[in-house]
Amino acid sequence: MATPLLPTSLVGSYAQPDWLIDRSRLAGRFPPRVRATELWRVDPEFLAQAQDDATLLAIRAQEDAGLDIITDGEIRRESYSNHFATALDGVDVDNPGVALDRSGHPNPVPRITGPIARPHPVQVDDLRFLRAHTDRTIKMTVPGPFTMSQQAQNDHYPDAEAAAMAYAVAVNAEIRDLHAAGADIVQIDEPYMQARPDAARAYGLAALNAALEGVTGTTAVHICFGYAAIIHERPEGYSFLPELAGCPVDQISIETAQSGLDLEVLSDLTDKTIILGVIDLSTPEIETAEEVAARTRRAFDRIPPGQVVLATDCGMKYLPRASAEGKMRAMSDAAQLLRAELA
Repeated sequence: MATPLLPTSLVGSYAQPDWLIDRSRLAGRFPPRVRATELWRVDPEFLAQAQDDATLLAIRAQEDAGLDIITDGEIRRESYSNHFATALDGVDVDNPGVALDRSGHPNPVPRITGPIARPHPVQVDDLRFLRAHTDRTIKMTVPGPFTMSQQAQNDHYPDAEAAAMAYAVAVNAEIRDLHAAGADIVQIDEPYMQARPDAARAYGLAALNAALEGVTGTTAVHICFGYAAIIHERPEGYSFLPELAGCPVDQISIETAQSGLDLEVLSDLTDKTIILGVIDLSTPEIETAEEVAARTRRAFDRIPPGQVVLATDCGMKYLPRASAEGKMRAMSDAAQLLRAELA
């Protein structure tokens, strides 16, 4: 289907059903970096089937809400990053290491014990499932090489930069395979670029560029302040964002709803499509379409509407499903309202 002006999209995740995952356990911990199979409510024998069913619900919920760009809701993932990171060779997830989370708390993480390598495509089957069940534009997300390097204990490479560059090779191969399998957009999630800007400048941007090398399909990068359910305080501006102006990525996903971000920063990114976070995920309260439209209009002084995608601030993973559905509808209604104004 043709994508309209001011298309709407999730950043990535949708709210997983209560019958699939133990949401109280999910909410009571930081996003897992190693496997967290205890989160699933369904017996392993039936888990893949249940995840397929829940993914279909997520696809239909997005379509029913009127979203233009559809994700698989990351339904099969325990977190945005561990699904991919624990599928790689060179990491020991059974004997994990420890690394500080972006909040400064220690967290069990994959321990790098050998060369990082992707033995097979990790998310291509998930992408094919998504492609088979919607005719709309589709997006798949992958964790970024810099973020994965920060979410691991490096016991093999000489330094974190070398680990990040090794992760970049794996991400690059995954992006190419996802585009070849039918992805319209592949988004790289790099929240740790905001959390650790000095390291991001030192080598994170180089790793991101390496992950994008030779990629011809549409790509996006998501930079955020962390899940609102876990990281409650929001700064007034990004510590790492203008640096992406020279990156070959096509789209940049940022948060503006909960933080009230000063959009002057967009003046440095006028050659990019901006995935504009206009849905506040810190509260289950559902915004009105006019509230969402007002948040979107703020960007039009910096970039033209043709370069704006309306989206959630971050993933909807921690929201109740009723709130997630209502917020998606508010976003879709806001886009309709704005399209009528601009016409």
